[in-house]
Amino acid sequence: MFLHTHPYKPILFDDTTKIIVGTLPPPRFTTGDLKEGDVDFCYGSRDGQLWKILDQLFELNLKYETTEEAVKQRMNFLKEQKLGICDIVHSAERLKINASDLGMKNASLRNLIAYLNKYRKVETLLFTGGNSKNGPEYFFRKHLRDYGIGLEQISEEVPRIHRFVMPGKLKRTVTTVSLTAPSGSANRAIGSFISYKKIKEENPQYTTLDFRVDQYRDFF
Repeated sequence: MFLHTHPYKPILFDDTTKIIVGTLPPPRFTTGDLKEGDVDFCYGSRDGQLWKILDQLFELNLKYETTEEAVKQRMNFLKEQKLGICDIVHSAERLKINASDLGMKNASLRNLIAYLNKYRKVETLLFTGGNSKNGPEYFFRKHLRDYGIGLEQISEEVPRIHRFVMPGKLKRTVTTVSLTAPSGSANRAIGSFISYKKIKEENPQYTTLDFRVDQYRDFF
């Protein structure tokens, strides 16, 4: 049994308004066996697409290498844009050492409600995946049940949008957006979307990465 523990602490600033929420990075980030092209940072896998999407949206000219400069580029961007990262899973057990969300067992969750109470300017949670089993929205719903909180659906279109009211006297409302996951495993789902098929017919060069860039633009 492999205990897959999140290697990075949450990245949050006093003026953070949006938090990116995922699950766990690939196990090699926990063991330190990084590959060429990996960045030793949240969402730093060379196979992931989050930073490639943000790179296109904000023209960041990011480096994709295991260097301090690559880490500094990403940290500076988050701070400038008032973005935070707080993946919801602290640790999970795995029978097979891979990055599959479905392979996680006995997940221990971070207390996002406590972080939201501490960082009161946060208005939006950006889930890097939906409500499928062991996805970030799935775990967050489980977390909310511990507080007797439910999600109110605002939009059932992809990406799905919900909101909830934080416990306490202030009645602060937080919005959640379940983005299409920035991983290769979501490409098949994208290929089945009517909206993607329509654009692809008109522009054969249109890719699943382009689709994500267009989707993420409205929320970042």
